[in-house]
Amino acid sequence: MPVNVADQMVRDAAGSERRLGDWAGQVLLVVNVASRCGFTRQYAGLQKLQETYGPRGFTVLAFPCNDFGAQEPGSLAEIEQFCSTTYGVSFPLMAKVSMAESPYPTLTQADPAGPVGWNFEKFLIGKEGTVLHRFKSAVEPESAELTSAIEAALAA
Repeated sequence: MPVNVADQMVRDAAGSERRLGDWAGQVLLVVNVASRCGFTRQYAGLQKLQETYGPRGFTVLAFPCNDFGAQEPGSLAEIEQFCSTTYGVSFPLMAKVSMAESPYPTLTQADPAGPVGWNFEKFLIGKEGTVLHRFKSAVEPESAELTSAIEAALAA
């Protein structure tokens, strides 16, 4: 059964509570990120996705997380500085989370793959708030697998 996350509350970088449904009508890519991970270079690909698909109703939502290998130890201000100066990130960085916090328990509840296993796992959410796909950390942002799923979600 598809999982809808539109009612999930999250905190933005300013600490304000937001519903994922605030982005209704857009396709979202929810990613748990870390600045000191072997996958950190994926920020560049995530930014390229934002630039390519953003004008068509797509948004990357990045959730910094220190759960895996303590690879995101910095404050949110330090993370924002790193992302902006190193990768030119323009997509929203949300408040730092742990995998036990929203939206992750709901994102993983109906997925046979179970809990998030590492940094840079990606969840593609359709315009109505339904989780469409999950991509493990090794799936590069610009991979055909991910970009074709984004294209299909935008066309739906």
